[in-house]
Amino acid sequence: MPIGRVTQVVDCRESMGMGKGGGLAQRGTISECRHPDVIVVGMSPGRRHVTKPVCDITSALRREGVEFSVSTLVLNAGSGVPADAPKIAGSVLGAYFGLSGKEVSQIEQHKVAILHHGNVRSHVVEKVRFILSQADVRAVVVSQAPIDYEDLAKVGVKTAYVRPPPEHIRTKGEVAAIVSGVTRGQTPPRDKLAEVVQAVLKEMKKPN
Repeated sequence: MPIGRVTQVVDCRESMGMGKGGGLAQRGTISECRHPDVIVVGMSPGRRHVTKPVCDITSALRREGVEFSVSTLVLNAGSGVPADAPKIAGSVLGAYFGLSGKEVSQIEQHKVAILHHGNVRSHVVEKVRFILSQADVRAVVVSQAPIDYEDLAKVGVKTAYVRPPPEHIRTKGEVAAIVSGVTRGQTPPRDKLAEVVQAVLKEMKKPN
């Protein structure tokens, strides 16, 4: 039985930051682990998005004794909505959410993806739909805005609790759990971090 402290390192970028705030992860970067199990996917860098709550979630998984490896991916084009999404009020003109082939490959290396996409309900739903249409992975969705499984199923997302009709399914991956009420740019409360950890642990126990 090991006695004493166990040191764990959480790396939040693959390259050096640039300019002011160089400690933050830059867009298009990933911290890779030796044994990829869980990946936390965050939006493009900015004061509102990185490092909170993405790095708080990563640290909480380690702090709670989750011994598997955790990666963090900051998307290169994580702002806006997908180009194929319906026109949504409040969308930023010219800003389109997207994934590169490399990012899809990085996500699919992991068993569970934690998707964090902010506080606009319709944006969250469309971003989750787009990611899971490209990447075959089980996902835990973390958002500030309250969303439910019906919201996702309506746009063709497979979920663990609500399934779209077979002819309307638009995703390879599946949403296993949703944790709402996690405010972007702020440290999440303990109960929300516990919800994320419990959801991830549940998924990790499932066979591949």
